[in-house]
Amino acid sequence: MSVTAAQGFVAAGVACGVKESGDPDLALVATADGRPVAAAAVFTANKMTAAPVVTSAAHLTATGGRAAAVVLNSGNANAATGEVGRDHAEAMCRAVAAELGCTTEQVLVCSTGLIGIPLPIDAIVAGTPALVAARQADGGSAAAEAIRTTDTHRKETVVRVGDAVVGGMAKGAAMLAPNMATMLAVLTTDAAAEPHELSRMLQRGVATSFNALVTDGCTSTNDTVILLASGAAGPVDDDELAAAVAQACADLALQMAGDAEGATKVVRLVVTGAASDAEARAGARKIAMSALCKCSWYGQDPYWGRLASELGSADIEFDPARVAISYGGVMVADGGVTIAHDAAAVADHMAQRELDITADLGLGRGHAVVLTNDLTHAYIDENMGTS
Repeated sequence: MSVTAAQGFVAAGVACGVKESGDPDLALVATADGRPVAAAAVFTANKMTAAPVVTSAAHLTATGGRAAAVVLNSGNANAATGEVGRDHAEAMCRAVAAELGCTTEQVLVCSTGLIGIPLPIDAIVAGTPALVAARQADGGSAAAEAIRTTDTHRKETVVRVGDAVVGGMAKGAAMLAPNMATMLAVLTTDAAAEPHELSRMLQRGVATSFNALVTDGCTSTNDTVILLASGAAGPVDDDELAAAVAQACADLALQMAGDAEGATKVVRLVVTGAASDAEARAGARKIAMSALCKCSWYGQDPYWGRLASELGSADIEFDPARVAISYGGVMVADGGVTIAHDAAAVADHMAQRELDITADLGLGRGHAVVLTNDLTHAYIDENMGTS
């Protein structure tokens, strides 16, 4: 049931005509009774901020962190659309609020798709009554389906925590780079928590998941992660709930990495032995954004020199005589030079769908993990135009 696994939530997904294909393109996640609950969100750091992000942030501020629903459309990002775009985002919230019986400010809004094209707001508003009427407790998968763009499949998760659960859905397949990605995610829990607690938990969870995900080094205009808490299951230990939120985020991020446009490999990059965690993150992200490294993974080539070169240019503390690099647990380089190793074992690992690569800088205790992928011809095919 994904995003409706938590008690007190309903969801729906319908086609309203945003996508010319006729595929589902309008989704709703709402409280079952239409009343607002504790809510928190994390948004894109891109200064080219889309209208839905501006609107949702303003609504959370106005309500003190309370929301009754999230309405999401795919097929059009409503970004780079000026004041008209902000009016359209408000219109989406207003249309849902009218059907649910809540205030406009108690509705959050997300959009994903092409940038710089006016939102077909008339189609969305006309489709809203059917969307709200379709909401049901097992509607999570329909909602997850309706937010897809270039995703090849819907992305859902459920994590149990005591007597409560954290459920979620997400979309994302490209423009994935800290901070966040061309991604939307809605998480729900039936644990009881206040908005400030949810905000702290969500920021921590995003930091080690969506903000540790790099596919193509591009940061989007619309990135949004929203967490709603109904409280229907009662209180849960704060640390346990935070861990469950982080696990749900990590699961969705891994699914996004696996579905990255054109990708044939999911790569878990570990940089350890750095002077600090921050320097380890910088080094890992430098490798993850390297077209040379990505191409070598596509070619199943354990070309460790490319990784070392990226680390050496990452503007972090670095000593080539201390570097060690491993593929699938097999060390291929130590002290900055190639060492004898089981080449067959490395080749077997490179042929797998999921790669584990570790670079040890040998300088300190700094540690970071980044999820990324390879670069293939299919990525270029997908991104040559806007159609």
